[in-house]
Amino acid sequence: MKNYIIGIVCFSMAITAFAGCKKKDTTVENLKSAITGETTASKKYAAFAQKAKEEKLDKIAKLFEAASNAEAAHAKKHTAVLEKMGEKMGSLDIKVNVKSTKENLDDALKGETYEIDTMYPDFIKKAKEEGKDEAANAFDWAFQVEKMHQAFYKAAIDALAKNDLKNLSDTYAVCPVCGNTVAGNAPKTCPICGAAQADFLVIK
Repeated sequence: MKNYIIGIVCFSMAITAFAGCKKKDTTVENLKSAITGETTASKKYAAFAQKAKEEKLDKIAKLFEAASNAEAAHAKKHTAVLEKMGEKMGSLDIKVNVKSTKENLDDALKGETYEIDTMYPDFIKKAKEEGKDEAANAFDWAFQVEKMHQAFYKAAIDALAKNDLKNLSDTYAVCPVCGNTVAGNAPKTCPICGAAQADFLVIK
């Protein structure tokens, strides 16, 4: 009997050890992290847009408004993928710190650069490793759009430094599916996700 009990205990320990060694699925947590980041960015950029309006920087306000809508589209897409995987996103308590438009642009550029250089490449790689193709695709869409935002913010920072905003766009078009952000008119179809021109949100 004693040997039998010892055998059962050892078998249980082996099962526990095996379970602990199983490869961890991190894509769910990465989706939740991305939803948090994109939702925060959307609210932040909306507040930054209002500040730019107060400072009579209307072209920069429109850029922030466009980016806010794009980040909201990313959060929506990530949430849909997460729920399809049988998971739910918890509630978020988001606080936004608004400074001058110059500082807000610097903050936005820093955030986009982190997503481009670190966050999304890591998330895409891990999702592919775990066979989570829909998540990898959602991350890649966001990754492509963040590179556009980075370029827009760099141009806005340079223009503001020169006190010459004439070359900044008066109009932006945002794809509600993937967040594709275009200066000027919307394309006939979104080159990222294939959404129709009529579906784009126009900010002018």
